[in-house]
This record gives sequence, C-alpha cells and structure tokens, in this order.
Amino acid sequence: MGHQRARPSHEIMSGDSADVYFARAEGILEKEGMDPLVTMEVFARKDAVLCGIDEARNLLGHVLATADPSETTLEALDDGDLVGSKEIVLRIRARYRRFGLYETAMLGMLSQSTGWATAARECVEAATPEPVISFGARHVHPDITDVLDYAAIVGGCVGASTPAGARLAGLNPTGTMPHSLVLIFGDTVKAAEAFDRDLGPDVPRIVLVDTFKDEAEEALRVAHALGDRLYGIRLDTPSERGRVTADLVHEVRARLDQEGYGHVRIVVSGGLDPERIRYFKDAGSPVDSYAVGSYISGAAPIDFTGDIKEIDGRPIAKRGRIPGVTSSPRLRLVDLAPYREA
Repeated sequence: MGHQRARPSHEIMSGDSADVYFARAEGILEKEGMDPLVTMEVFARKDAVLCGIDEARNLLGHVLATADPSETTLEALDDGDLVGSKEIVLRIRARYRRFGLYETAMLGMLSQSTGWATAARECVEAATPEPVISFGARHVHPDITDVLDYAAIVGGCVGASTPAGARLAGLNPTGTMPHSLVLIFGDTVKAAEAFDRDLGPDVPRIVLVDTFKDEAEEALRVAHALGDRLYGIRLDTPSERGRVTADLVHEVRARLDQEGYGHVRIVVSGGLDPERIRYFKDAGSPVDSYAVGSYISGAAPIDFTGDIKEIDGRPIAKRGRIPGVTSSPRLRLVDLAPYREA
C-alpha cells in the first residue's frame, strides 16, 4: 500500500504494554546469564485475511536493528494475504531477549487487525461488485481508528471515513455529511448548497437525505438544486422509521431516473452486515455502494499464537505441537538493513 510506518510508540518499545510475565522472564534470564538463539513461529487457528503483519514487522525491525545480522532473520507474509488455519505468518530467529518482551504487542497487532480485515472481507464479498466503505471509526477508541480503517481497506473496502486511516493505506478519506450539519441548517437543500459552495471540487457531493422529509422527495430537491454537480445521495433511515429498505432504494432510483438524474449514485448505510447486504442484492436493489460501521469495528479479534520451535538449533515444542521449524513456503525474508541504517 506504499506507506511508511513510523517508529513504534514509547509504550510499545518500553515494554509497558506487554504482559508483565514477559518482563519478569526477561529479568530472570538476564540474572541467570541466559539468552539462547531461538526460532519462534506465529500462527492463527482459523482462515483469515491477514492484517497487522506490516505493523508487527515494523516493530520487530526496530527491535532487531542492533542484533547480530549473522544469527538474526525475520520472515513474514504480507497484509492482505489470505491465510489458512495454523499457517505460519511470521518466523523470528534471534536471541530470545532481543524480542521476547514484544510478544504481547506483536500478537495484539495481528489479532485485532486480522479480525477487522476478515470482517471487512465478508462484507466486500457480499457486496461485490458494488464497493464497501468503512464507517466504523465512531465505535472504537480514537487512538486506534487509523488501524481500524487501514485494516478495513486491507480487507477490501475502497475507502475509510478517517483521514488517518485512509492515509495509512495511501488513500483519501471518504464521507458524506453528518446529520448535525443538516439539522443546524434546518433544511437538507440549504446544507447541500453550503457543502457544494464551501468544499473543494475534489470532494464528491454526496448528500444525506433522510433527516427531515421523505427520502425520495429530499433526493429530488437536492438533485434539482445541485444538478450535474451532485455525485450521490446517502440513505441512512433510522430503525425507528423502518431502516433503509430495498423498496425505498428502488423508489428513489426510479424517481431520480424519471427526472433525468441517472448519474446520481445511491449510498446505503445504517447497521449493515453481510446478511443485510445480501438482502439488498437478492432484491435486485440498485445500491451503488455500502457504508459499513460496527460489523467491521465490532469484529472479534482472531487469536494468534507464538511458539518457540527451536532453541540453539535443537527442535523443541510444548505438548500438542510438533517440534522443529514448520514447512512454510510462502514466508518471505524481511530486509532488516534499512532498520540498521536508520
């Protein structure tokens, strides 16, 4: 995706965000004078869209920058790769105390982002060929909205609502207008005209039409006011009024077409998930794009596990796992040279 991640935060690099037992293990090994050369492998237990590996590689690149190059290697897959259950996505070969403290952070990066990307892919597959936009930022803590939106884009969303998330993925943010803007102007058309007047030509004119009046009526009023400059309308009818239905989309499309506004696209939002998207698809509803929020942002993390499989060249594993390095032909060597030079 062509972006450059910054150095990991102080909280991550200091180990303050690690499970405390890793810090205790580090202290014990230091006092005992032990620091073996280990191989650790990381995998998930279900099929998924891998995400967070770019961030984990970046963390490990900084952590391993001063390690002995002759005994240190990092292999990984890429963000966006479809991975199978128990497939190795990351392999680290280094002195344990170089990276052991960062296992919590590394697994957290992978688990959260992969959960989001996998949920996004489910929505994208249901919507194909129509695009999906990530609107989930309001459902997560603001410190991680960029990570959420990046993961949604990795999962196949064509855009995201936050500038930070879109920037991570090398895109421009996507959005329409909030209900608050329409409420403050007191009229959908007045809000649309101000939107058109005050924003640059690079911002598509997509107007929310469910605030005050019938959606079809508002869509036509806005189309008359903006004409060719109107890119699309967004339907976000609240559950109190029965949500957006396939019949409503059909009616809005027909009325726009009858008055010569065939160019105006229809964006649907409001509690969408793969099942709800399939409802519109099965009804042949003329939706041009879907905006999905909490189905993606509320996705459960997908658990990742880190296993030591070799110590000083000797195969080893905990019970239930097979000792020794796993055959993983898709892993690619990560170049650590740029981190050493930084």
